[in-house]
Amino acid sequence: MLNLVYLLVLILVSPLLFYRSMRHKKYRDGWGQKFLGLAPKLPVKSDGKKRIWFHAVSVGEVNLLKPIIAEMDASRPDWEFVVSATSKTGYELAQKLFGARTAVFYCPLDFSWATRRALRRIQPDMLVLVELELWPNLIKFANKSGAKVAIVNGRVSDEAFQTYFRIRRFLASTFRKIDLIAAQDDVAANYFRRLSPVPERVFVSGSIKFDGVKTDRNNPATQALAKLAGIRETDVVYLCGSTQDPEEAGALETYRRLYRDYPALKLIVVPRHKERFEEVAKLFDASEFEWTRRSTLTEPIDPAAEKSRVILVDALGELGAWWGLAKIAFVGGSWGNRGGQNMLEPAGYGAAVSFGPNTRNFRAIVEALLREDAAKVVADVDEACAFVKRCLDEPAYAQKIGAAARDLTIRNSGATKRTLAELERIFDS
Repeated sequence: MLNLVYLLVLILVSPLLFYRSMRHKKYRDGWGQKFLGLAPKLPVKSDGKKRIWFHAVSVGEVNLLKPIIAEMDASRPDWEFVVSATSKTGYELAQKLFGARTAVFYCPLDFSWATRRALRRIQPDMLVLVELELWPNLIKFANKSGAKVAIVNGRVSDEAFQTYFRIRRFLASTFRKIDLIAAQDDVAANYFRRLSPVPERVFVSGSIKFDGVKTDRNNPATQALAKLAGIRETDVVYLCGSTQDPEEAGALETYRRLYRDYPALKLIVVPRHKERFEEVAKLFDASEFEWTRRSTLTEPIDPAAEKSRVILVDALGELGAWWGLAKIAFVGGSWGNRGGQNMLEPAGYGAAVSFGPNTRNFRAIVEALLREDAAKVVADVDEACAFVKRCLDEPAYAQKIGAAARDLTIRNSGATKRTLAELERIFDS
């Protein structure tokens, strides 16, 4: 029945998939792995080894695996891992981060034949799903193969909860097969407990996003980018990261209103999606500014050159290091209906962080930042411009916000250790 439902859905959305494939070159890779479950065929595990299959949908979830795997390597060398992703950008980042050490592949679609074949090839002792991926067939056959199943850094948006709650009876058998749900916060844990017939398997780990946050602006990657982009200590970088339409236009307009009065101000924009790089480049071309594309930077820019003042980062996997250059930050995905993006990276570096009002995906983090006056909500260009101007006029104000944000990220670390301890417990149970 599920296979039939999935096939009907695929047929219905196939025109859209075809359009996006032709227009944005999406969905073209990994067909054998997605539809047939042709994951890499791994050798039989040596005695005493445990193999974990981590599944992360896209870039954000793949990045969450970095602290988990680093902690696992340090404390459990007898565990090995593989990584799957759903999106092309997630797959590419996983290859970059983990491809030299282990198998990286596209997760099979939730057809019974694909999930069973992938599980036979991988032979995992545990399937770990990052944040929330309720795929009934994958979970069912993982459980049937003897593998434990866990959700880590679990979260449920308000909209997703309403949808899942309506079909909770259908999902009950799936939740029974999940051995552990490590929720980001009390709200997410409460949602999971209301959905699951075994609420005792839910616990609050905290957000692993806090553990992956860097706090040292002098790290080699950030310093290399500073040299390449011509960024000096005296420059004030306004960095708009993980942006979506219309946030790039808002960044340019904010900069246009301020740059003449503040010669130290520089603008860096990092769009969220690779397929929008050309669209955003055309927007920059139509502006009044001389600007530079990250992909053309092979030699350092003269810091005094006009083209060093506005930079479009058309590269994947670098945003974390670019945030280390920001003194004032805007975190995108928060003016539209996306639900926000991770604001902890600029917070960890002590930037004066701002974001729009639509941040439902990071509800608990946003509440903590605002409660401690460690961030500012800017609803439109006028408010963004006013915030940046105040930070430029009152450096002590910007420093106070940044210091509070950095302190918050440091105090809330530890979710990775708590999560790994629970994974060890269910292995031993």
